[in-house]
Amino acid sequence: MPFGIKNAPAHFQSMIDTIFQEEILEVWMVVYINDIIIYSETWEEHVQYINRLLRHKVSGLSVAIDQNKVAEVLRKPVPKNIKEIQSFLWLSSYYRNHIKYFAHITSNLYNLFPKDVVFKITKERRDEYERIKHEIPNAPVLILPDFKLPLKLYIDAACSQGLGAALHERQIVDGEPRERVIFYISRKLKDSESRYGAAQNECLFLVWALEKFHYYLKGAVFEVYTDCTALKSSLNIMTTNRHMLKFQIAIQENSGNIIIIYKEGKSHTNADGHWIMSKATQLMTLN
Repeated sequence: MPFGIKNAPAHFQSMIDTIFQEEILEVWMVVYINDIIIYSETWEEHVQYINRLLRHKVSGLSVAIDQNKVAEVLRKPVPKNIKEIQSFLWLSSYYRNHIKYFAHITSNLYNLFPKDVVFKITKERRDEYERIKHEIPNAPVLILPDFKLPLKLYIDAACSQGLGAALHERQIVDGEPRERVIFYISRKLKDSESRYGAAQNECLFLVWALEKFHYYLKGAVFEVYTDCTALKSSLNIMTTNRHMLKFQIAIQENSGNIIIIYKEGKSHTNADGHWIMSKATQLMTLN
């Protein structure tokens, strides 16, 4: 743990807040370290909240989506106004860590948020809405990492759309080695980032992924899979570009622990996919 055991309570509190994010936001639960307080206005509500808490699908080895909670999302009709869009996205975003490329899938729905945008459910937005409703009940179970095993970070920069990454680990499941998902992350590109080149964009998201996953990757030796052949050379060349210089410095902090592996684009699906596809790779280790 970075900076010693004295930060353990804060790290544990952050983890608990993440696990019970939905319940806390609905304002019927307060969590402090390992103490959980449920409050309500009536006895019937109290029993209902207790039942919801006890059905939370968190085990010692994995985090699964509770199908009882999924039903609330699936019952949502096609949104007719911005408030219904916000309600749907608020519920569905609770599962974004289970869904590959969530930010890209919902991008057109989020584009309705600015006040100067006219509300209109186009075919693209309806397709996004239906896809999210399909993805949530079929989302993979997220496993908790075994830090004795090597971690694999898959990054993918789609310059015109967004960024996606997945943290995986190969574990033994039913007697067979199988690569499973620990976490998905994704986000849209900012306007300025959409003008980056391929290598610059890949460096951008590698830095962002390292920051997001630093609890898992700090001090560990791990593999980074990318479909950008220029990534390694971009990290080693002298540059005056302030963005690339910033990326190089951030990545070099982990340079002794990163092994960069190139995967051809058509086989590099893990940044927004579930399973590994076997493909010959070219091994490149950071100097």
